[in-house]
Amino acid sequence: MEKPLIKVAVGIIRNEFKQIYLTQRLEGQDFAQALEFPGGKVDPGETPEQALKRELEEEVGIHVLSAYPYEKFCFEYPTKFIEFYFYLVEEWVNEPFGREGQEGLWVAQNELDASQFPPANAQIVQRLLGEIFSQSIV
Repeated sequence: MEKPLIKVAVGIIRNEFKQIYLTQRLEGQDFAQALEFPGGKVDPGETPEQALKRELEEEVGIHVLSAYPYEKFCFEYPTKFIEFYFYLVEEWVNEPFGREGQEGLWVAQNELDASQFPPANAQIVQRLLGEIFSQSIV
């Protein structure tokens, strides 16, 4: 049986203090209690950027003013492939919060820990940590 391909748009919401807004996955979801970057599935006929803006409004209550492509990659799970479209979001309206009952928190970019995220997020966490390291030695 062929595995389905699911497209997902994800926001790295970063404030002026280099903190990133994360949410905690709910009980009953895959990787329950893990931290995640907010986002969701790209609907048919929707671009990843349109999906990002819709999902961030639905999930964390923000209106995205600008989003910049950060990284795109495909990750294989046992039953599916997920094509991730990560965007850096540094301009938005409203304060993010867990609109769907999930916990939300700000974490300093240099304190991100890949072990607290689903496996597919590890490379994004490593890239974000690498940015902090490369800026601190310049």
